[in-house]
Amino acid sequence: MDKPTDSDRPATGTPTAPELPGGRAQPKTGKSEQTRALILETAMRLFKERGYDKTTMRAISAEAGVSVGNAYYYFASKEFLIQGFYDQMTYQHATDARARMVGVKDFAERLEIALASWVDCAAEYHEFASQFFRTAADPTSSLSPFSNESHPARATAVELFREVLTGSELAPKLDAELAELLPDILWLYLMVVVLYWVFDRTPDTERTREFVHRSTPMAARVINLSRYRVFRPIVRDAKGLIQDFILPTIGRTQKS
Repeated sequence: MDKPTDSDRPATGTPTAPELPGGRAQPKTGKSEQTRALILETAMRLFKERGYDKTTMRAISAEAGVSVGNAYYYFASKEFLIQGFYDQMTYQHATDARARMVGVKDFAERLEIALASWVDCAAEYHEFASQFFRTAADPTSSLSPFSNESHPARATAVELFREVLTGSELAPKLDAELAELLPDILWLYLMVVVLYWVFDRTPDTERTREFVHRSTPMAARVINLSRYRVFRPIVRDAKGLIQDFILPTIGRTQKS
């Protein structure tokens, strides 16, 4: 982690901003929000140009035209710039996907739109995504998508998948308990797509796009079948596994 040295830290007496989860300062004014956005935008550009590992908070500060102490005021470390990116990226994805889904009622189509939208929104960051993944894959890291610090971005994404379901013709037909769990399950499906995308080196991540195109109808069929009585014992067993072993890990950073 790129931690501040004594010379980098704000001088004694410098006010400390209220924090969001993960050491991110909560902007209070329009100017503060602009400064925070400038630092984040500069960091993302330098990560693309130089790579994540070779970009320091000092370099980001210099490029953004702010003091190092000011950069740390908004982001407790370089890692939390990535957390800020997660938040921004998730918001952009949700906005884009909602716009694309307007007027679409078929559940499979809505699901494919939501996943394809993520791939499109993330496209410009693909070249250095693997550098983020090394840190995010660490279960003790606050950048893990399952951590408490990642909750805001995760909650935004889960809510989007809730809308994927509730805006479809399938929603009234599903078991209520399954419908409640489904947004989290679909978020986990997105995580599978993200993992595949990180390692995809085909032009314009064509294989990831094809994976989304071919897997969403299958997922939709399985979910649709779950509403029939003959499949309910299997659905209950699957629901129990998800509740007991998967959902309890979401939102909890593992401690060594």
